Amino acid sequence: MHMMVSKPEQWVKPMAVAGANQYTFHLEATENPGALIKDIRENGMKVGLAIKPGTSVEYLAPWANQIDMALVMTVEPGFGGQKFMEDMMPKVHWLRTQFPSLDIEVDGGVGPDTVHKCAEAGANMIVSGSAIMRSEDPRSVINLLRNVCSEAAQKRSLD
Repeated sequence: MHMMVSKPEQWVKPMAVAGANQYTFHLEATENPGALIKDIRENGMKVGLAIKPGTSVEYLAPWANQIDMALVMTVEPGFGGQKFMEDMMPKVHWLRTQFPSLDIEVDGGVGPDTVHKCAEAGANMIVSGSAIMRSEDPRSVINLLRNVCSEAAQKRSLD
């Protein structure tokens, strides 16, 4: 679950009861990330931590060893169909360099034309909405996204 809400603390238990296995919240939406991370874990879920484009990646760093996945938003959160913000790729690269085993996700404007930049920067999880839903062949788009990420991860492991 990627929770784009103002009070993510109030949704942990309901999402766990609903069967979520991972709870991703925005760092900017809470005053006590440590307590929220602990609550998510105590409710049996993995922890994802998201940052918006205007948030420095270093703000996420103190929590990186306590989470399962970091999400770098590559658009301003809120609605689909926005243009991919390539200037977020240094954040992804920095996270991959500093935390090599961390799952790193990108979300926003990702499709066949932009996925290579994400994968090369170090993302291994991709969120793609419009590029898949607006495609005449969604399955081929999904396969392309998956293959690009897999090939980049394999290349990183060989380097």
